Amino acid sequence: MTGMTIRYDDVLGPLREAYDGGAARRDGLSKEPWKLAERQAFVERLTPGTRLLEIGAGTGQDSSHFQQQGFAVVAADLSAAMVERCRAKGIEAHVMDFLHLDFPAGSFDAVFAMNCLLHVPNRDLLAVLAAVRTVLRPGGIFFVGVYGARDDDESAEGPLDGDWHVPPRFFSWRTDEQLLGFVVDARFDVVDFHSVDAVGGNWFQSLTLRRPDPS
Repeated sequence: MTGMTIRYDDVLGPLREAYDGGAARRDGLSKEPWKLAERQAFVERLTPGTRLLEIGAGTGQDSSHFQQQGFAVVAADLSAAMVERCRAKGIEAHVMDFLHLDFPAGSFDAVFAMNCLLHVPNRDLLAVLAAVRTVLRPGGIFFVGVYGARDDDESAEGPLDGDWHVPPRFFSWRTDEQLLGFVVDARFDVVDFHSVDAVGGNWFQSLTLRRPDPS
């Protein structure tokens, strides 16, 4: 499916239903070592007292870790069931989608987004990146990690075949070049980009970005 007519508003309802129903199972999942390494590399770029926003926070496993590291953490997820699990871990959490991040401009020193922006259709990804840029202070760090496409033949948008979530979740599989193109168009500086040939044959794209500081 090319998905050129799919919009973020079209996928929000099914995504919310899928993640509400999968919250309990997801909370029991352990993280693969390569994901822990990606998270640690992000942590090492931060300074003490960092005010950090995690978007697509899920059950709050990463937000909880960041909070334990001494950062001031706020979590956001479109699923109320996920947000409840974040709050149960002592995390400030809000039910929000990516286009409606209801925070003042420049509120955060860093933003973390692990495997969530792959649910945003290409037609709305630039708007989502702009929304993140707005809540990030100039000079702030933005981590984006997504499963993507190795080549143009794998680049596609649509529901995931065989997904255990109900209903099946929408994914946008982008090549490295496509993803980097969106990032540049959104006026972020690329601090680091690399790919990981992850467990299960997934192609994982890791981006560390910085909002330019005009000063």
